[in-house]
Amino acid sequence: MSDTNSEIQPAAQAPMPRLNEPAPAFTARTTHGERSLSDYKGKWLILFSHPADFTPVCTTEFMAFAQRHDAFAARNAELLGLSIDSHYAHIAWVRNIKEKFGVEIRFPIIADLSMAVASAYGMIQPGASNTAAVRATFLIDPNGVLRAMVYYPMNAGRSVDEIFRLLVALQTADENACACPENWKPGEKVIVPPPATAEGAEARGSEGYETVDWYFSTRSL
Repeated sequence: MSDTNSEIQPAAQAPMPRLNEPAPAFTARTTHGERSLSDYKGKWLILFSHPADFTPVCTTEFMAFAQRHDAFAARNAELLGLSIDSHYAHIAWVRNIKEKFGVEIRFPIIADLSMAVASAYGMIQPGASNTAAVRATFLIDPNGVLRAMVYYPMNAGRSVDEIFRLLVALQTADENACACPENWKPGEKVIVPPPATAEGAEARGSEGYETVDWYFSTRSL
């Protein structure tokens, strides 16, 4: 029996991705050719979605990502955008941003007309829209593990500075076996993981950290 429905149907909504588990694999067409998650092995990947091309809030976000492109690259991180627009719409929008705003978008943008990638990453939020991706951002580490995800509504632009700060905090925590406090920035003290035993708690004050109490100690890097 042949399928008489010629319309492209959205991919079924997949379970939401979860932190500290492998990020959903994908292969997709982009403005820089085909890209797969495996292409980014050994690098951090900042995968971010936007509702639509040629819209003002999305334009400000893309320019902000573009202006921080070299800073992300210096931290071994690649940028990859996505929306449920066509390949040609992406190309036209990138050209328009360069012409009207003087900002060059050097990172690829996924054309996700089938919604396959957006659905796999939970970018489609029915409470906001069934046909557009919300402002979702995913930080994937060099081993392909999802380390952070941040969602913004349609009508409020995200902070690219905060996404960059989050990347640096994750890298710092990994490299130094520590945690980063609220709004931590490079050069500031980090938090020492609290001891897991009563004996460790008793000894914490003599271990050379700046200790307020057994569970709260900081140190300089």
